[in-house]
Amino acid sequence: MNAQELRDKTPDQLREELANLKKESFNLRFQQATGQLESTAGIKAARRNAARVKTILNEKAAAAASAE
Repeated sequence: MNAQELRDKTPDQLREELANLKKESFNLRFQQATGQLESTAGIKAARRNAARVKTILNEKAAAAASAE
């Protein structure tokens, strides 16, 4: 998922994506705590993707605020 794909989505879709990423991040952390996680790279990717979604949401909110 890249930034351009995220910019094409609506804010509601982005919020849904963010919720999914937070769930995924929680599950990965839980797996790591119980010793079931094979690759820790997924934790970093989920965290960065969530940050990317938040950034796009903030960009859209700022654009909407400046348009008013």
